[in-house]
Amino acid sequence: MSDIIRRDPRAEWIARNRLHPLHAAMQPAQHSWMGPNGVIRKNLHGIGFIGPNGIKRIDRSGAQQGGTAKRSAAVEVQLPLHQVAQPAFYISVVPDMVGGRLSSHDRDLLGLAHQLAGKDGAVLAVVFGEHKENAFATAGVDRLLVLEGEEFSGYAPEQRVQGLRAVDNQFNPRHWLLPDSRTGGGELGRRFAAALGERPATRVWQVKDETCTGRAGAGLQDLARPLARLILGAVECAEPVSETRHEALPVELSTAVARSLSRIEDLGAVAVDPAAIPMAEAEFIFSGGNGVKDWDLFHQTAAALGATEGASRVAVDDGFMGRDRQVGASGTWVTARVYVAVGISGAIQHLQGIGACDKVVAINLDPGCDMIKRADLSVIGESAEILRALIAAVEAYRNDAKRDAA
Repeated sequence: MSDIIRRDPRAEWIARNRLHPLHAAMQPAQHSWMGPNGVIRKNLHGIGFIGPNGIKRIDRSGAQQGGTAKRSAAVEVQLPLHQVAQPAFYISVVPDMVGGRLSSHDRDLLGLAHQLAGKDGAVLAVVFGEHKENAFATAGVDRLLVLEGEEFSGYAPEQRVQGLRAVDNQFNPRHWLLPDSRTGGGELGRRFAAALGERPATRVWQVKDETCTGRAGAGLQDLARPLARLILGAVECAEPVSETRHEALPVELSTAVARSLSRIEDLGAVAVDPAAIPMAEAEFIFSGGNGVKDWDLFHQTAAALGATEGASRVAVDDGFMGRDRQVGASGTWVTARVYVAVGISGAIQHLQGIGACDKVVAINLDPGCDMIKRADLSVIGESAEILRALIAAVEAYRNDAKRDAA
């Protein structure tokens, strides 16, 4: 057999033509290499596979996949553990915990607390009542104090101030941080400052060199002042903790919290029509797209869930929903806690509009669409059948709740 290396012009042409179906098979197995400057270079065109419809898909797990829809389990990244055995001082944070979970505003505040604590201090999070959060460790909490009791439930600012005063007497934090928000942190922080006799720094967006800078003049001016003991932080006051894992050790108060005679009666939340809530302020959005065939059923499901209705641009252009209900970069940017997308494939403009949503639920027939990849929970199937089952589940849950109450 001859040792002469012979060229294959057709194979070379296929290797140069990225649109050829056999182009990926002609590429070398190496997808990354060291560049001349010491920087790792990656061949993005070599990562992925050709789907059953002839469309190239990117395999973000790094492993080459075939035509079958196999998904490898995501590898959990173990962050380095940050421990403070004997804290020299504490930085106390009182998050809003809207819905029982840390919001993005709360995480920004914990990032600022971690910045003030440094290596010797510890971040102490004070939470009122029951919560559903299980990511205190990755949010930057070194010590966790949960003040439970019916006296702290609902709207009880006076009793919560008593609880914070008990925490202040026991731990003597160097700084108190509360979110300057409309969901409770702004009012509680000002009440607590009055009880301590402190002058709080409000609407703080930056802390640097023992100076805190806050917004003033209707947000058009900055007000700089020496670093205060009680800080009411604005949104994006610091980068949230993302590169370390903290202990979140539970701590308790050594003394009971004094009961205060409440001068305010909590009558509960006022019922509001979900359709009257602006899209940018809605916490629960039920959005429909081109995949919705029965819009009457869609409206019934949204009413049963008590959600604010939204729509994709295709549904708005077809006249099924008003222009003020359009979600996306060309419509309204939303920050809902829960966003349910029914029959929405996930155009780039729509995905940009829901980028700040906490939890996304997708109902779609196509398991490979972009909305399914973005969603935290996906339901594959016919939307009409799923919506009927959803209405039945909600009615059964409410009937059980009524029987338990009776």
